[in-house]
Amino acid sequence: MNLKQFKQAGHWPTLFAAFLYFDVSFMVWVMLGPLSLYISKDLGLALEEKFTIVAIPILCGAALRIPLGMLADHLGPKRTGLMAQVIVMLGMAYVCLFGLHSKLEVEILGLILGVAGASFAVALPQASRWYPPHYQGVVMGVAGAGNMGVVLDSMIVPWLAERFGWQTVFGFLLIPLLLVFIIYAVLVKDAPERRKPVTLRSYGALLKDADCWWFMFFYSITFGGFVGLGNALPLYFSNYYHVSGIAAGLMVAIVVFAGSMFRPVGGLLADRIGGIRALQILFMVVSLSYFTVSLMPEGPAPNVGQITDAKVAGWSLLEMPPVAWFSTAIFFIGAMALGMGNGSVFQLVPLRFRGEIGVMTGLVGAAGGIGGFFLAKALGISWAVQHSFTGGFGIFAGLPLLGLFGLFWVKKRWRTTWGAVSGAQV
Repeated sequence: MNLKQFKQAGHWPTLFAAFLYFDVSFMVWVMLGPLSLYISKDLGLALEEKFTIVAIPILCGAALRIPLGMLADHLGPKRTGLMAQVIVMLGMAYVCLFGLHSKLEVEILGLILGVAGASFAVALPQASRWYPPHYQGVVMGVAGAGNMGVVLDSMIVPWLAERFGWQTVFGFLLIPLLLVFIIYAVLVKDAPERRKPVTLRSYGALLKDADCWWFMFFYSITFGGFVGLGNALPLYFSNYYHVSGIAAGLMVAIVVFAGSMFRPVGGLLADRIGGIRALQILFMVVSLSYFTVSLMPEGPAPNVGQITDAKVAGWSLLEMPPVAWFSTAIFFIGAMALGMGNGSVFQLVPLRFRGEIGVMTGLVGAAGGIGGFFLAKALGISWAVQHSFTGGFGIFAGLPLLGLFGLFWVKKRWRTTWGAVSGAQV
């Protein structure tokens, strides 16, 4: 790819600002994952309830993507993005000042954090509309790589919670939110391309198209897996391998780093070999990774004398048993494939639905969030029923195989219809 031509093809300040907006929004969207270890300890919640509270922001983010996408088409992406950021910052400020005192308050916070998760429906179309078809894979990959915010969460949130308390974490995270708000307000420019008026009828019309459902299903596997693991793995590592809150955060950071950084690679790969072929390979890797993890044994717990006075105590990163490191390596490979799969799906979506990209981003993004919600819930139910995570991961090992079957079903029709006139590799 010629970087000079790429820079001239669109509006790079908007792409950069959309990346930052999605980054910090994703960071706060999944912050209950690492914080759940600390909040739930103060509230005395059972493990299955912990998986529920980390799943709520994912579900709310999925549900809010459609109305936020509609607002972006009516008011403009920039105005909508600014408004959504203000709502999230106000919610964060409230918790910083007054705290959380019940499960209901945590669930209400999850709803507010869902507004941050819905940023997907604003940031990605905002960047996409500036660029021609043959750059869609890499553009959507770069803008979507903002989901590396979960890496920052996993690294710094447990450390801050241990030293300053979980309530203060909300105040610390307000700082990057405010900085990005200012950068976004200054740099972003809405594309000159005219937008079609979007109503609920617009969504209904697309839902009658079989291709729309295929893309939603594929993204529920790739993005759903990524965001579900980002929120659920701190609980998994701390309870299954008995590691400390800080160690669990660092392990999750290693895993989600792969998914975040390889999303643009997935888009670039799809631009080169076609999104269908890329997804076929990646679905096989994801399925194998989930299946391997489902068979992993529980790790040993530390002796009483080895437990520190940390708020969430357990093995430190350097003391973890080998089985925990092996599990992290498998998750790393799986998350890498999931991240690349995200980029591959969104190489195809703008080619098939160029004129309805805002609506499709909302629908496909919502499906991805729903997939993440069910992954987190499945792990919680699996633990409650089996005292094991085998069933939860086993179910999600089968979904990529269904996705692989779906690709075989549609690939000939896609390549001989809209793919043949798209101007890009399909």
